[in-house]
Amino acid sequence: MRSSLILSLLTDDLLERVLDFLVDDSDRKSFRATCKAFHDLESGHRTRLKFLRPEFIPGLLRNYKRADTLDFSVCPRIYDGTISALLNNVTCSGWARRVRSVVLSRTTSLRFSGLEVLVGSCPGLQSVDVSHCYQFGDREAAALSCGAELREVKMDKCLRVTDVGLAKIAIGCEKLEKISLKWCLEITDLGIDLLSKKCLQLKHLSISYLKISNESLRSISSLKKLEKLLMVGCGLVDDGGLHFLGNGCPSLQVLDITRCEHVSSSGLISVIRGCKGLQKLNAGYYFLELSTDVFRNLKDLKYLKTIRVDGARVADSFFQIISSNCLFLVEVGLSKCEGVNDLGIMQLVSGCPNLKMLDLTCCADITDIAISAIAHSCKKLLCLKLESCSLLTEKSFSYLGSSCHLLEELDLTECHVNDIGLDYLSKCSELRYLKLGLCTDISDKGLSYIASHCKIKELDLYRCSNVGDDGLRFLATGCKKIRKLNLSYCTKVTDKGMVYLGLLEELSDLELRSNANVTDAGLIALTSGCRKLSELDIKNCENIGDAGFWSLAFHSWNLQQINLSYCSVSDVGLCMMMGNLTRLQDAKLVNLTKVSAKGLS
Repeated sequence: MRSSLILSLLTDDLLERVLDFLVDDSDRKSFRATCKAFHDLESGHRTRLKFLRPEFIPGLLRNYKRADTLDFSVCPRIYDGTISALLNNVTCSGWARRVRSVVLSRTTSLRFSGLEVLVGSCPGLQSVDVSHCYQFGDREAAALSCGAELREVKMDKCLRVTDVGLAKIAIGCEKLEKISLKWCLEITDLGIDLLSKKCLQLKHLSISYLKISNESLRSISSLKKLEKLLMVGCGLVDDGGLHFLGNGCPSLQVLDITRCEHVSSSGLISVIRGCKGLQKLNAGYYFLELSTDVFRNLKDLKYLKTIRVDGARVADSFFQIISSNCLFLVEVGLSKCEGVNDLGIMQLVSGCPNLKMLDLTCCADITDIAISAIAHSCKKLLCLKLESCSLLTEKSFSYLGSSCHLLEELDLTECHVNDIGLDYLSKCSELRYLKLGLCTDISDKGLSYIASHCKIKELDLYRCSNVGDDGLRFLATGCKKIRKLNLSYCTKVTDKGMVYLGLLEELSDLELRSNANVTDAGLIALTSGCRKLSELDIKNCENIGDAGFWSLAFHSWNLQQINLSYCSVSDVGLCMMMGNLTRLQDAKLVNLTKVSAKGLS
């Protein structure tokens, strides 16, 4: 009675503000399950719908009348006729007029005619994502070009799109502000040139992995409003292209030239001198050594927030200049860099107290001294990556546990972590993402510390050979929000552990490679409880057979990716599973000795 009275005092405005802070789907589900009033309020508040099955779409469109973003990415059976049927369905009429954004990623069955109808029926459409639609080509691009109000188009890995299709979009969508063409391998300098001439409002552009040359960068340099340029792996671009960017693009704030193998320090200096407003610079994995001239010019980037020079050789002057001049720095990437030592890290963090992300992967020379300096200076640190930093001891984890209370992500893969270290780290109560792969000294006891105090959502225990069923019991009790778990080569885990995992209702991604102690009974227990499983890797789990896969077929309708190579499934089990899992997008079926050619067909 008292709780009902309290709820009656909360106005709809206050409750809507509460909903604004509920970003987790499970939290919103709990909210709307509280009572009918909360359910109605959440229905009227929701603006995004993610469809799981085609038959649910009309009802959802009818019930959620404020929804302006529709996500079909995990509902692969969407055909041209599906769109026409929805438009003609009187029970959910009017939905097309309010749509502003559509996600069609991986909906490979939707072709030209369906896209044409969809775009033509949504006059307010501003954003479309057709990434990974392998059938998407120039005709489909022509259908998108009818969306005159489009501001954002994402076409990553649309391998059939050529300059012709891009030209259609450039001419028809002149209001375009964001476009991603990553891995569109048929796009050339000609298409980029026309895009740059027609879409003068472009602010964000991704041309990563395209076979374009300096001529494309000459065209792009004319875009006066361009703020973000991603050109990872553009192997034909050299310093001449970066000189064009340095002499143009006055608004550029974000530049990613990772793995551009023909670019040198000279080109990077041109960009730094010409683009004083740069806030994020990613120049990893192509410099063997950064020249001192690069370091000297970095001090002119007063607003720099992120810098990544992964894989480069860095000198002490780098840390001195960064620490003294880049006062707004929040992210530094030094993964696999040579020359990173305790003194350099101490200099860096002394002048960058606002650091939130620091990547020291494979910086093998750092010791507890560097971690002590990080913990003392970087109280706002959210993410720290220390993979293969093998000189760290329990002292480092004690420093982190006592000082970095906001830490959310920590990578300790192949570090010498033991149960005592996990006890120290459990004081980082905001920890959500933890990687402990190849840490063979941790046991179930160490997991009990983490499970009791942390809010873990993703946990990597790859080859943690001393973790067993009791550890999973601790996780099931204390980490109910866990979504991603890697137990590959954890050979002490048995069917009993799978029963505990079945209690994790939010678990969506599980890796369980090479575990001979898990049988059909374990998979049945897992799938009957974890209904949200979307990715499952059980490669080389040789004692899982048809009974386990029948359970998978019955319970795991949300499964999108599976690896069952080297398992004991037969023709019958495979056919049952593949027939029922209608959302499956990727299946690895290597060396299934009990499956015949007929079964595979």
